[in-house]
Parts: sequence; C-alpha cells; structure tokens
Amino acid sequence: MRYVGRLFNKKPYGKDGGDFVKAAAELTAYHIKKNKKYKITADQSGFTPDMLKSEEDLCKLPFIPTAVFKRNRLFTQKRFTVKVTTSGTSGGAGEIAFDIPGLFRALKMSLHTFAYKRLFSPRLTNYIVFGYKPDRKNRTGVSKTAFGATLFAPALHRTYALTRVDGKYTADLQKICDKIVEYSKKKHPVRFMGFPSYTYFAIKLLEDRKISVKLPEGSKIMLAGGWKQYYKEQVDKEEFYSAARRVLGVDDKDIIEFFGAVEHPVIYCDCENHHFHVPSYSRVIIRDVNTLEPLPYGRVGLVELITPMIKATPITAVMTDDLGILHPGGECGCGLDQPYLEIVGRVGLKDVKTCAAGAAELLKEVKL
Repeated sequence: MRYVGRLFNKKPYGKDGGDFVKAAAELTAYHIKKNKKYKITADQSGFTPDMLKSEEDLCKLPFIPTAVFKRNRLFTQKRFTVKVTTSGTSGGAGEIAFDIPGLFRALKMSLHTFAYKRLFSPRLTNYIVFGYKPDRKNRTGVSKTAFGATLFAPALHRTYALTRVDGKYTADLQKICDKIVEYSKKKHPVRFMGFPSYTYFAIKLLEDRKISVKLPEGSKIMLAGGWKQYYKEQVDKEEFYSAARRVLGVDDKDIIEFFGAVEHPVIYCDCENHHFHVPSYSRVIIRDVNTLEPLPYGRVGLVELITPMIKATPITAVMTDDLGILHPGGECGCGLDQPYLEIVGRVGLKDVKTCAAGAAELLKEVKL
C-alpha cells in the first residue's frame, strides 16, 4: 500500500501531489480482489481501479450506503485488530473492522489534525464528557472517540454525563452542573467533550437556575456526535456560542467542533470560522437525491465520503444519510483552500432502496 501509506503521512490541509487518487485506486483494487461481495458491487457499477486517473474520476468509485453496514458484515479480511460499533441512531447498529495498518493511519491522521488545532497540552485538566461512560458492553465508535479526546491533555478527573443504570444509559445533568460549578473554582482548565445536545442542555439548565461561572483559562468545549435523537431541539451555532459565553465564560475561539462517522473514520475539525474543510485524507461528493449524479458547489444533496484508510472493511466510498452542501474553500475566509462541508439535515433510512426518495422528502423541509 505505497500510496495509501504516503497519504497519511501528510499534513491535514496540504497538497497531496495526486497521492489521494492513487491511494483510492490502490485500496479499491485490494478490496475487489479480496472481497467477493464488494467485487459484485464493483462489477455491477462497471468499475475498475484503472478508471481512477484524476480527482474528477473519484465519483466513479462504487459507494456503499451506511445502512448496508447496519445489516451486513462486509469484512474484507478474516483477521483484524478491532471492531467498532456504529451508534445505531438510524435504525440498527453495524460493525466496522479495523486492521493494524489502518489503525496506525488513523493515529497519524489524529496526531496531525490535533496538533494543527493545538489541542495537545501538558496541563492537568478536568474533563466533563457529554457522552457514554465506557464499559465492556459499549463498543460504539462515539464512546471510544470521546475517551480518546481526554488524552489530548493529562486527565485529572473524568466525569461522564451518560452512565449505565439498570442496563440503560441515563443522563444526570444535575450532577454535571454541580461538577461544572466545582471545577470552575479550581485552577485547572476544564474541557468538555461529547454530544452538543447534552452540552447545550447542561448550559441551559445552569442559566435557568441563574448560575453563571468563568471556567479557568485554557478551558475548551469540544463537540462531536451530532444532536442525534434531539434534532428537533437543535439550536444554531450562534445561539450555542452565545450561551457558552454567557454561562461559562468560554469564547467561540475555544469551541471546537468535529464531524465524522464510524463508517468514515476521518476527523473533520472546524476552522476559525467554524466550517468543516475537507482534509487531505478524504474527499466529499454531493449527489442529487433523485439521480445520484454528482452536484456542483452550492447544491444540496446526499453526502458521499471517500477515504482510502483501511483494508479490513470496504469503506473507501460510503453514502451517508446526511444532506449537505459543499462550498469552495475561498468562501470561508479563514485562509484554507480546501472546500468545506455544511451539513443541513439527515435522512432516516428505512431501506437502501428508499435512500433517494427519503432524502427528497427531507429536502423539501430544508430552507436555504
């Protein structure tokens, strides 16, 4: 995997010299050779790896809807290092297997990205995780990601918002609010990590009780995982940032958002203007909800995510149940040239065949 290895040695927002296309061809050829089910998909779409000669050819890759992984085990390798479970919020959980080289590529990508965002710190830190407290029964990717984020700076304490009680996860936001007040009085920085929904609910609970604090210098709010089942309660970014300033004394420059998926384990980290620029390790294609044809910048469609990261599962190109828009990098103003992805909605996939139809229905509700 010559080109695959070279790609993940690069910085998150640099030029790749054509390595991405070569890496995608290299890894796709491997999956076609080793995975009979994936070969059938490639054959049905008339795809061969030698078709990939330029960035424009990436749309020819045979993609797999994320819903398929929730119903099937599509492992390319019989031996792998670890399996990660999807959250299952779209109807059923699936598993993605990782090989050892793939895990090392993910580690390199993470180190490059977090170093770029200056998230590593030697200071002892109190963490409040708005996610699941790890246990042996929870193998979801989101729980592993949240715990991993507590390694950016040495953890003095970790407090989890979601703990298992009688076999079910329960949110104790009152306990979390008490911890926020307690940690605000200490000298160590505080870092929040996890679901934006529970983070916002805790902030509003403090505000409703007329409590405001000033978190210690160096504190940060890191958001990942989306609003999930609380999409109806979702607030826009400006309202979120404003509430964080009022209640916690945290400016928006210290609020970092992440986007990703178990089926696409690439880290998208927002820029200073809070846009998700597409990193060197991935590409994004927006497809028409009816025809699945690629769309130009500025059009709403289904989000397809591409990365040549792992050999154990054929996730080189996956079709998500997200609706999004791809914008030219120059429209952001942060200085990054890479295009950025805006997520505007989500489709509830009940069946792979209803993917475009379901997206079309949701698209009617999206106001641009």
